[in-house]
Amino acid sequence: MMPQANPAQSATQWDAEGHLEVLTFNLGEETFALEATLVREILDLLPETRVPGAAPLLGSVVNFRGKIIPIADLRLAFAMPAAEATLDSRIVVIETETEGETFQIGIRTDKVHEVATLSRDASEEPPAVGMRWRRDFVRELVRRDDGVVVLPDLAAIFRSLTGGADAAAGPSSTLH
Repeated sequence: MMPQANPAQSATQWDAEGHLEVLTFNLGEETFALEATLVREILDLLPETRVPGAAPLLGSVVNFRGKIIPIADLRLAFAMPAAEATLDSRIVVIETETEGETFQIGIRTDKVHEVATLSRDASEEPPAVGMRWRRDFVRELVRRDDGVVVLPDLAAIFRSLTGGADAAAGPSSTLH
């Protein structure tokens, strides 16, 4: 029996067979995943411009093909130590829509792995105790042979910027 989803969390969009295609990536030693349908580009690191007064989580932007894309540092949301960029570091550009407007956000990663298929049967809600991260920032944990994959709740993370449901001027309300 599947546990009931936390209503404050975004719902994971499993297909009819209970599968979810994701792009897996590392932040430090942890493996995270984003729905493959959100991913638009995987970029080598680009020069970032700091945005004065912006929240540290979305504190810089890059210019890619004439578009200004805000860069999210999920390490901050998960209270992970800062890390120097390496040859494996990438920016995963995701796209989401809110109120009829499309937004792109780049997520800085330490290493991008693969597109993988996760199974709902191997997933669980984050435990109520014993996690070092904010529980509301994690939608689900999915067991795999090589460890656990974290499905972050991007909507909750971006909402945290202002503490409300309409934080970050948009992307937070429909990221899932």
